This record gives sequence, C-alpha cells and structure tokens, in this order.
Amino acid sequence: MATLTTWAETITTATAYLRDIDPIMALSIERVGECTLTPNPNLFETLVDAIISQQISVKAADAIMGRLRNAAIGESGGLITPEALLPLEHDALRAAGLSPQKIRYIRDLTERVSSGQLDLTVLSDVEDEAVITELVKVKGIGRWTAEMMLIFSLGRPDVLPVDDLGFLEGVREAYGLVTRPTPKELRERGELWRPFRTFATWYMWSIRRLATNSARPQTRIVSL
Repeated sequence: MATLTTWAETITTATAYLRDIDPIMALSIERVGECTLTPNPNLFETLVDAIISQQISVKAADAIMGRLRNAAIGESGGLITPEALLPLEHDALRAAGLSPQKIRYIRDLTERVSSGQLDLTVLSDVEDEAVITELVKVKGIGRWTAEMMLIFSLGRPDVLPVDDLGFLEGVREAYGLVTRPTPKELRERGELWRPFRTFATWYMWSIRRLATNSARPQTRIVSL
C-alpha cells in the first residue's frame, strides 16, 4: 500500500481527473466533498471484515466485528490477527454473531494464513488480477470480497467492483438512469474513469449514501 502522503496525493490527482473527464462525476464530487477513503494496512483484518460483511447490513457487520474484536483481543481493542482468532472456540465465534458458514470461512482463512499457505505479505507486490486469483482459493472469498481487499486494504486505485449493489445503485442515482446498470454497462462506463476507477466507485457509493440518508462515511467495507 502507498504511504499516507502518497495516498493523499493520489486522492487529489484522482479527484481532479474524474472532475475534468466526467461532468456528472464532477457534480457528484461537489455533492459529496473530499474523499475520505483510508486503506487499512492489516490485510487479514480486512478479509475477516469482508467475509463478515457479506449479505448483511453495515450496522450488523459493525456489531459483529466489534464483538469479534472484543472476544479475540479484549476491551483494549487492537487489530484482529490470525494468532488472536486461532484460540477461539466455535461457541465464542457464534456468540459474536457469526453464522456457521462464516465461521467455516474465517477458520479456513485463519488456518491458511497461519500455516503459510496464504502469504498476505506478498500481495502488495502482485498485480490486481493475481491478487484476486490467490484470494478466491479461500473458502467464502469470491471476486467481490477480493476486490474489497484491493480497495480497502491494498489501496489499489483502479478497481471496478461491478457486482456491488451499492455501486450499481449509486451510478443509477447519479446518472439519472431509469434502471440499474448491468455489470457489462458499468464496465463500459468505467472505461472513462481509468486509471482511477476505485475513486469513481467511492463517489458512487457516497451518492448512494446520500440518497438513502446514511451519514456513515465509506471508509471500510460494506456489504452487497
């Protein structure tokens, strides 16, 4: 991931580019304001967050992450690590609010990372598609989850998660579309936003939040 200084510079450059290249995006940037996306350098925690966030609301995901953090680390807080999760029994994970299926997914991820089968430390030097190919080997991690990892942890600037419902709805809202765009249509539209599609996505998420009266800033993973 880029340093904070470089990341801030990337945001400035990306915002200026998107504003100049796309009038509707310029209006969206004006409505939303400064991009507050800040990648979490803890790749493991981001993946756990992504798995938890699948198919549930942001509020529910936040609550589960909080309970899991407390069970693994204690009230002092801190980052969730494989070492912190390994000792937790099934009942403790269920008490945190995880479904049996998501427990299996998180167990598989934890064991792969702990054994060295999945080396998260090398992903920062790997191309986006190669990262996705490696991550989808883990149970419960599909392309969407891997793309969230690229955005919210590795800080990749040109990710276009065309299967994300919030993104699709944001584009429909911002561009005044009658129906939600298809992934194919979104890929075509997204060509205009290269090489800063991550930030275009962030602004479309933000437009969706404004449309649904949600004040929560998009700085971490949300569910479909």
